[in-house]
Amino acid sequence: MKLHSDKFTGLNAITAYGIDYVQVNETQHKAPLVVLPERLIMPWGVADFASLDETHFALIAETGAEIVLLGTGAKQRFVHPRLTRALAEKRIGVECMDTQAACRTYNILLGESRKVAAALLFG
Repeated sequence: MKLHSDKFTGLNAITAYGIDYVQVNETQHKAPLVVLPERLIMPWGVADFASLDETHFALIAETGAEIVLLGTGAKQRFVHPRLTRALAEKRIGVECMDTQAACRTYNILLGESRKVAAALLFG
């Protein structure tokens, strides 16, 4: 799906997405990454949902995000709370959803000037 917006100048907006990719500011990415308004974390260092561990979320906890949207691939899956402990300790919210929903939600929160991180997996 192609997304358009003119109000995100200078920020990382998700401009398109599909089952196996996301496009940030017109640059396509096919490997898991974390999208933040002012930077990208890539590679994120995770291969797929099954390989997520505490270190992946501890990295995100240091970004200053208020909320993390975890895009879990083609279907919504939930992580065990012990994996996101570093986020909970910093009072950072986590929402799990399929990756396409995470992309749409990220842009909405970006438009509201929220400190949001989209941690995106594919497949």
